[in-house]
Amino acid sequence: GTQQEKEDQADYETMMRDSAEKRAADSKALTEKGATKADVEAEKQAREEGKAASTKEHMATMKYIASLHAECDWLLQYFDVRKEARTGEIESIVKAKAVLSGADYSLVQTRAHRFLRGSA
Repeated sequence: GTQQEKEDQADYETMMRDSAEKRAADSKALTEKGATKADVEAEKQAREEGKAASTKEHMATMKYIASLHAECDWLLQYFDVRKEARTGEIESIVKAKAVLSGADYSLVQTRAHRFLRGSA
């Protein structure tokens, strides 16, 4: 072989070695990118699952708040009626206690009687 052929062969071997190194580097980079992509996809799925759980929890909380709101509305709506009923019960207990102690309430009309007749 001539000197030119030797140089051409050396250039060819260098080019093949460089190409093999580049292929190895490209393969490694591809593997690393694949792993990174898998990590990102796993993180995305975890976030989506967390969001779904948060949404479900939020909906349950809103339902609970609505039930509390309805209960409060009922308590406010019937507060006066319930207050009058309690007052009547207290008056009845006081009078019953007085009767048991000997007082005579047989001729006294009471609010409790009016309330029980529904004309409160």
